[in-house]
Amino acid sequence: MDLWRAGGARPIPYGGSMGAVGRTGRAGRARWRLLALAAAVLALAGCTGPTPGHPLAARGWHALTGAHGSPHLPRARDEDPADDRGATTVEGSGGTPVVAGGRTPRPKHVVVVVFENKKANSVIGSRHAPYLTGLAHRGAYLTESYGVAHPSQPNYLALFSGSTHGVTGDRCPERLHADNLAAQLRAAGDSYASYAEGLPSTGFTGCTAPHYDRAIAPWTDFTSVPAGTQRRFSAFPRDYATLPTVSFVLPNMCHNMHYCSVATGDRWARRALDPYARWAQTHDSLLLVTFDEDDDTRVNRIPTILVGQPVRPGRYAEHVDHYTMLRTLEAMYGLRPLGTAADRRPLTDVFRRPAAHPAVVG
Repeated sequence: MDLWRAGGARPIPYGGSMGAVGRTGRAGRARWRLLALAAAVLALAGCTGPTPGHPLAARGWHALTGAHGSPHLPRARDEDPADDRGATTVEGSGGTPVVAGGRTPRPKHVVVVVFENKKANSVIGSRHAPYLTGLAHRGAYLTESYGVAHPSQPNYLALFSGSTHGVTGDRCPERLHADNLAAQLRAAGDSYASYAEGLPSTGFTGCTAPHYDRAIAPWTDFTSVPAGTQRRFSAFPRDYATLPTVSFVLPNMCHNMHYCSVATGDRWARRALDPYARWAQTHDSLLLVTFDEDDDTRVNRIPTILVGQPVRPGRYAEHVDHYTMLRTLEAMYGLRPLGTAADRRPLTDVFRRPAAHPAVVG
């Protein structure tokens, strides 16, 4: 960084002396002292800028040094989740000290929302998706997240049960006698429900209805999932503290971007999801937003975002897919990994964990 130019003074010519500064008079000497102070602060702060409330911050750090914040999302540091050496203590929501990196948390509530058929760069960073792009800034954005198949239905089955069960299309109905996340949660004493926009009635098992398609509601295929847990989105609680442990939310076939535009889905997300997203950031809860598949390319890279109090905001570049996300949900609640999810490692680096308190002596 050229502190001379940042301060408005000229650099001393090679072979010159400090006396050259004296020729600028008192203003020059004052400027020199200010620049020296800035250099000292930079050295102490590791060039990261002054803390809020520091005198240099009040004077305008960017104006003094020419430094600018990155226009990109903050990148998360790769680290061994089991190794806290070098981890930094930061302030969590509500002022709770947390250690960066750690184990999978156990949120009070998780809401999983699945959109349709969009590749990552069609949404995140798009001028048509300002809300979801902003949500990626607020949370953990998984930049290397992938669907596992085409078309839609196998992806939903993978996320919900750890297997595509040999399903290769969107045929309806499917009838599966297999274990799944809902059955696991209920057997462990936790609660589960799905909330589908466009669902005509609780427990509806028909294949289609206006703006609803059973092929993207995988819980309807499993005989072990009670019909009463399959609810209309209008039943989504306004008191979020009464939500089940894990909920799945399906926007209708327009709002999920299947038939309608990214902008339409983004507006729905702002209206329908943002109140819960903000609540989750102060109530030990989590919002997971993902897509089933991209727009039918071989790459199949999709947007996936996590937001909530346990989350470390940033960009994370590890390769993840629907099996990874299921494995993470299972790890949160101590559940046995199902199917291919057993071959994945749960996410840990995207989460904070409570800092260890020092032992009290005496």
